[in-house]
Amino acid sequence: MDGVLVIAKPAGPTSHDVVGLVRRLSATKRVGHGGTLDPFASGVLPVFLGKATRLVEYHLHDRKRYRATVCFGASSTTDDLEGALTPAVGPAPDRAAVETALSSFRGEIEQVPPAYSAVKVAGRRAYALARAGQSVELAARRVTISSIEIADWDDSTSGEPVAIVDVECSAGTYVRSLARDLGTAVGSAAYLGALTRTASGPFILDDAVPLDRVRAAAEEGPEALAALLRPIDAGLDELPTVAVPDPAVIGLGRGQSIGVPPGSGRIETGTPVRLVDSGGRLVAIARLEGTKLAPDKVLIDPPAAGPA
Repeated sequence: MDGVLVIAKPAGPTSHDVVGLVRRLSATKRVGHGGTLDPFASGVLPVFLGKATRLVEYHLHDRKRYRATVCFGASSTTDDLEGALTPAVGPAPDRAAVETALSSFRGEIEQVPPAYSAVKVAGRRAYALARAGQSVELAARRVTISSIEIADWDDSTSGEPVAIVDVECSAGTYVRSLARDLGTAVGSAAYLGALTRTASGPFILDDAVPLDRVRAAAEEGPEALAALLRPIDAGLDELPTVAVPDPAVIGLGRGQSIGVPPGSGRIETGTPVRLVDSGGRLVAIARLEGTKLAPDKVLIDPPAAGPA
């Protein structure tokens, strides 16, 4: 089982739970995911199996898209619906005030992660310190919000309006922090009531596979489950691609650098390059070093030794 399984994670299980389930159903030891979703969150969770796990690092900086439910009128100890809530002092904001405040969240911003997060402080996870009753002060980090817009507004509950917000952001952005900070920006308080990841890089929710379908495929047999997998290099179409002649593929299988094939076009030094064989199969990820393409990841088995 080598490939990418784009799963529509439901609210409830952790990302680690989903990986464990896929590992059992596929009977594959090497399984990983491409970006944690909190248990209460749902949406796109790319899961990488077999040789595809070696390419996860090239997805770590993929931009994400979310649909977030921001609840105004109260703050939360965890910045989401799972924490203890404290009512805000003062009137709740209206939609116009929130629309105006959103402008300060677009572009590069400084963001403090939630106290209940996996960020490490002196070697320990922040959430472990927070649960132990210790004060947690986390350093702000720069993130990029490409777009943030209100998709819907509900003020039917007096003093507790709810905004449905669409967000496109860089990897590492905490939407819980966005909700918290948006409440502060309008002179009130807010927390994240629900979250759906609608896209992770090129993987979108409309194309994701529900867990029930994964289970059903596994019951049919390995071939049915394998049919749900995308190629190991799915989602890496933006990387330059170089076709490698068959003799050079043999050298790559041994981990050797190769010359740049004629007609490859301009290749930037240090940029990851997909190397494919004559059939379009990915054989390696390489980088240009001097005049040679040096493999970072070799994704084919070395050629068998010939006769002595």
